[in-house]
Amino acid sequence: MDWTRGHTIGRGSTATVSVATSIQSGDVFAVKSVELSQSGFLQREQKILSSIISPFIVSYKGCEVTRKNNKVMYNLFLEYMPSGSLSNAIHAHDGGRLDESLIRIFTYQILQGLDYLHLNGLVHCDIKSSNILVAQSGAKIADFGCAKRVEQQGPIAGTPMFMAPEVARGEEQGFASDIWALGCTVIEMASGGTPWHNVSDPVSIIYRAGYSGHLPEFPCCLSEQARDFLDKCLRGDPKERWTASQLLEHPFLVGEFNKQIQESTPSSTSPTSILDQGIWNSLDESESLESLVLVPSGGESSAGERIRGLSLLSGEPSWDCDDQNWITAREGGSEEGDTVMDDIEYKDQVDGW
Repeated sequence: MDWTRGHTIGRGSTATVSVATSIQSGDVFAVKSVELSQSGFLQREQKILSSIISPFIVSYKGCEVTRKNNKVMYNLFLEYMPSGSLSNAIHAHDGGRLDESLIRIFTYQILQGLDYLHLNGLVHCDIKSSNILVAQSGAKIADFGCAKRVEQQGPIAGTPMFMAPEVARGEEQGFASDIWALGCTVIEMASGGTPWHNVSDPVSIIYRAGYSGHLPEFPCCLSEQARDFLDKCLRGDPKERWTASQLLEHPFLVGEFNKQIQESTPSSTSPTSILDQGIWNSLDESESLESLVLVPSGGESSAGERIRGLSLLSGEPSWDCDDQNWITAREGGSEEGDTVMDDIEYKDQVDGW
């Protein structure tokens, strides 16, 4: 595929995430790039993403090895989500937290993605708000750098703040660990803070989660149904946690509001025109996005309208990846010099394909 690299939207110690455009179609996508010699984590992500497809998971668009400035680069092409992460949206929302109707919508959509992954034998291993990307139609799971097949043995991966007790103890990392992390993400949405809000040191967090017998505190602002939902997610014994399929039938996610949730199901949400690539650069640096859009807070607003408003409020898109030390960056212009390597050299450089 012939493509051009646009501005950088994320940068880490070894890799970058950029907006890119297909020369043939004008379609816009995101590209994660890293030197081939350090691309193991991206190759693992590619193998998983290329085998799955769901409207609740960021789409895989392809991969390519190129040469740039005398360096061999591995490029992973992904659906571009211009509104950034759920974490961005939480902190941009009024009061720094989401109201329960929005929490219900996003939780349903994340669960749909998890249910699909689990039915296909995959564990994400790093569910949290910064790994959920938001479009106008809702939320999609992203960042599969820690994901694995459930039967696969290997080191524990993920973020300590969201680790289930059995993961913190190094015992196992199965489907139930994703459910625990989902519960922690619901707490993030409801409180605007971390699930272990009074602990920040990673070692202390691992001890608290794995050995203290304590549970994260449920936000008092949540309804009885929402708190019961959290109880089904945040149980110390992984065998007692509900599965994704069971949680989709929980009263918190069914009833009259379920119709609005169904209507907000993601479909084709990424920008498909070169015109969309400059959406964020079209806003003056001094302008406040809050002044440009009114987010409904309830009443007669449909679920779809509320999500669309929230996606605009989230501001400059963030494609952070904590495990690779991503930081948000704004970089205009384009980067030249990517040269596609021929098929023979490509096959020689990439192992295990």
